[in-house]
Amino acid sequence: MKPEARRLVERLWNYCNVLRDDGVSSLEYLEQLSFLVFLKMAAEMEEAGKTLSADKRRHVLPDTADWSGRGWSELLDLTGTALEEEYTQLLTDLGKQDEGQDTTLGLIFYRARNRLQNPANLRRLIVDLIDKEDWFSASKDIKGDAYEALIARSAEDTKAGAGQYFTPRVLIESIVRCMRPNPDDYITDPACGTGGFLLAAHDYIVQEYGDDMSTEESARFDEGAIWGTELVPATARLAAMNLLLHKIGRPDGKPLIHVEDALAKAPTKRASMVLANPPFGKKSSIVITNIDGSVSREDMSYHRKDFWETTTNKQFNFVQHIANLLTDNGRAAVILPDNVLFEGGRGANIRRELLKRYNLHTMLRLPAGIFYAGGVKANVLFFDAAPPRRSNDEPPHTKQLWVYDLRTGNRFTLKQNPLLPGHLEDFETRVFGVGECDLDAAIARRTPEGRLQVFDGIKLVATKDVNLDIGLMDTSDEDAAQAKSLTELTLALSADLREALAELEHLATDLNIELPPTT
Repeated sequence: MKPEARRLVERLWNYCNVLRDDGVSSLEYLEQLSFLVFLKMAAEMEEAGKTLSADKRRHVLPDTADWSGRGWSELLDLTGTALEEEYTQLLTDLGKQDEGQDTTLGLIFYRARNRLQNPANLRRLIVDLIDKEDWFSASKDIKGDAYEALIARSAEDTKAGAGQYFTPRVLIESIVRCMRPNPDDYITDPACGTGGFLLAAHDYIVQEYGDDMSTEESARFDEGAIWGTELVPATARLAAMNLLLHKIGRPDGKPLIHVEDALAKAPTKRASMVLANPPFGKKSSIVITNIDGSVSREDMSYHRKDFWETTTNKQFNFVQHIANLLTDNGRAAVILPDNVLFEGGRGANIRRELLKRYNLHTMLRLPAGIFYAGGVKANVLFFDAAPPRRSNDEPPHTKQLWVYDLRTGNRFTLKQNPLLPGHLEDFETRVFGVGECDLDAAIARRTPEGRLQVFDGIKLVATKDVNLDIGLMDTSDEDAAQAKSLTELTLALSADLREALAELEHLATDLNIELPPTT
């Protein structure tokens, strides 16, 4: 991170600590920061447009008589209760103004609420912090990286529940290097959280192809060649702002983040590349309002004709959805917890169909300690689309499954011993030939040795359980050999409690209930 970005992060984060005394969580602070930065960017765009002809000027906020003078300049002129009241009204009016209109403005201000009840702190945030920065024309390496760093810091604040949406940047960038996106790709993340995968893919394309890309090739990413889907409106808001600050998309253009349940229906738009880390919770559920006015959550199965199996397991539903998102030559990388590899019943059938219909060529086994959801052990599955099979007797498209075990012998923690780029270098070079050759050549020269092992796809499909919980076993480590050790049981219980808390927070969001701040 550049020094200017680091300076901005420290200034903004220190103010987040000040607002905690007012009961404002880090996620709520980021949300308010997004509203105010958007308004400042809109004012900067209006100012820049004054030198252009009338037909070329861009009006991000409504260009009507009753909106004349409203926005950033108005907030700068107000103090005290008048500032708080006008900011609150401004958020309400912006939410209503674009209601039903499909723009980034509408997404960011959808159901926007003022969480900053102390006018003095609101004034300081506006005048002393945001107004002193140039947000619209500043380098994305400063404002974009700073905003993303704030998201990362909020993820460390486990009381705010942000960690469930956050994938470590080191892992994201490694996956993207292995996937090698290019300017012709259509890239999506159906569970995009705050947009980390989308940003990393775009950054990779700009770094590798930027000098040779035409204006049209660059513009296609602002027009929908890269997009994400997020279920939680508040998180989608952060993702949309994150993309804007990295100069992806337009404030007055079509939103690149879609707020909806990605699993609810078959995809209408397909992607040549899918990058995703779906939420770790197992159950899909919906909010039910009963006749007496009480509410509850009910396990939900998705009855989709393009799914191979109907199940309430959210993870398996995402596997099927992502597979069906791919174009004929599409490729995917998805992070999934261990239970997806061995859970029986419909899970076995889904794994069998994945191996048969797609080329699941690579799996990276990750250790615990790299995600904010405690105790989670996950894997990255890399698979490619393949031609339709002509009969069920035809051999599976997965001829060989290469498994790289980063888990055995490694113990990571979020702070004392975090996952670093160097930990993934051997995987990247040996398995995907990053920095050396194209993917086909890298796969051709793979050799089963050490952490990298290969398994026969035909034999895996033929087994009853299609168990993919395979790789090395560290028999020298007694703790690892004891699957029911006290430590693992404690971590598993912690993960379950975190998942339950996240479900409660989602329910509160769905019902527009403001939870009291945690202490």
